[in-house]
Amino acid sequence: MTTDNRYLVVHRVTWVGVFVNVVLSFGKILFGWLGHSQALIADGLHSLSDLISDGMVLVAAKLGSQKADETHPYGHGRIETLASLGIGLLLLLVAALIIYEGMHRLLNPQHLLLPGWLALSITLLSIFSKEALYHYTMSAARQINSKLLQANAWHHRSDAASSVVVLIGVAGTMAGVYWLDAVGAIIVAVMIGHVGWTLGWQGAQELIDTAAAPEKQQELEAMINAIQGVRALHQLRTRQMNGEILVDVHLQVDPRLTVSEGHQISEAVRYTLIKQQDDVSDVVTHIDPEDDAQHAPNASLPMRDTVLTDLQHCWQDMPLAQHIAHINLHYLSGKIAVDILMPLSVVADLQQAQQQASALAECAQTVAYLGLVKVYYQA
Repeated sequence: MTTDNRYLVVHRVTWVGVFVNVVLSFGKILFGWLGHSQALIADGLHSLSDLISDGMVLVAAKLGSQKADETHPYGHGRIETLASLGIGLLLLLVAALIIYEGMHRLLNPQHLLLPGWLALSITLLSIFSKEALYHYTMSAARQINSKLLQANAWHHRSDAASSVVVLIGVAGTMAGVYWLDAVGAIIVAVMIGHVGWTLGWQGAQELIDTAAAPEKQQELEAMINAIQGVRALHQLRTRQMNGEILVDVHLQVDPRLTVSEGHQISEAVRYTLIKQQDDVSDVVTHIDPEDDAQHAPNASLPMRDTVLTDLQHCWQDMPLAQHIAHINLHYLSGKIAVDILMPLSVVADLQQAQQQASALAECAQTVAYLGLVKVYYQA
């Protein structure tokens, strides 16, 4: 799904939530006050926090849907993650305020409220409305794999669950257990706090680039190993951003492959993961000729210019070296293997070709950091 389509889904679903939350939050606060229910007023504040979180979702979805630019080459998806963290912190604050008010009334029984049928009716309406809104929002969240929408959906469900507690508190108070409404408010606050902590923790984990689940990484590793040309892999790293996974991996291939073939293998890995894994949005590959995960045996070896200078010094008294067409270098196991390409026209027969190849190789192998040296003749 494109970024624009993703934003349209978030936008539509969230505006539905805004409408429902406007009606419920002010309705529960008003009728909680008229119906003398502290638990219903607390539930109204919960719905009001839903309304605020809806606003945060709309802003975050709009900003997060912006395409990548020079200053944000990976896009703006972290904005949604930051908003999820903000919603979690908001819920924790709401929970703390409700618990404080509930404890105050329990310690001062003269301040306890006595709700009636009006509060009970509004609570039932809230339960059905918020549960329906949860299913609607969660369905859209799964469709576009949006953690932000999932966070908002669970916010709706926590409101529905808290309304169930309010229902018990109101009914209990009406039955003569006068402190049950205040206890219900505190229980609602604990539920709100739990959801807030969960959402905040998940958002924080994503902000610090926590890896994908172990089973997901195992699945990715199996897919990569199944691709032709991949001998092994190491340093498979994943991080999550806005419901998507970014992958970095080192691929070990045949050390004698050409650069273009190694690149083709890496592109096959990238294409396969992105096509077959809906939540993988980007793959960065690094081609290795050998396993360098534990140590880098070639780190101290010289670069090409130095190698060619040393070879020219070895061959300075060999006129044959002037006919060399090309030299390939292979950095393997702490040594540099050398392939020398010579035109076939410089030799008269096979015996001369073997003699010249041996002379070039023997001289080159006097350089300490060079390994196997081979000479190839081409027409």
